[in-house]
Amino acid sequence: MGDFDDLKAAIEGDFPGWQVWRSDAGRWYATRSGDLTDAQLQAGYAMTVAADDSVGLRRLLLDQTREERGER
Repeated sequence: MGDFDDLKAAIEGDFPGWQVWRSDAGRWYATRSGDLTDAQLQAGYAMTVAADDSVGLRRLLLDQTREERGER
């Protein structure tokens, strides 16, 4: 496995319910595997997040997790 595959697997393992991918331009994305309700979307939950690298993506996913727990 290459670096991306290892990082992808680690992120998906740490953040269940998210699917990680990288664009041809090298930008990192994570998309929820399930749907959000209108209330969740209005509360600021994201269906997809994007970052320049895996560290930034982890940070965004951690923010989403905290928001879901009400730990703003």
